[in-house]
Amino acid sequence: MKITSTIRAALVGLLALVAFSTASRAESGSVTLTIYKAGWVIGGSGGSGVLDFRGRRYGLSTGGLDYGLVFGGSKTVLHGRVSNIRRPSDVAGVYAAAGAGLTVGRGARGIILTNQKGAVLELTGRQVGLMANIDLSGLAITLK
Repeated sequence: MKITSTIRAALVGLLALVAFSTASRAESGSVTLTIYKAGWVIGGSGGSGVLDFRGRRYGLSTGGLDYGLVFGGSKTVLHGRVSNIRRPSDVAGVYAAAGAGLTVGRGARGIILTNQKGAVLELTGRQVGLMANIDLSGLAITLK
């Protein structure tokens, strides 16, 4: 019985060590995105951006769909950080969000998103235009 407990404790310790070392290799970078959005009930968005990671710059493309109460058009410029990535391609993927907002002229915007690879985007910025929305949205980011 005592040997089984010792083996079990050793395995748990080994798994914890592997999990910690894998998580510690994840890095972060900075992201800037410019997104144009327009719609009436169903909306669409598209844009571009830049990922700064390990001293290099990578071009990004964005596109997405919104469904719900969507009215108007806007331009949003977001800056922030991406964390939990090991390589630039980890930023690529689909990010889903539910949101609400109203912009008449200029407004502030902040959002935290996660993709299927575990990359976390923490972005803030300015939105310009006339936009009212309560919607579900999806944003796809690809490397250029």
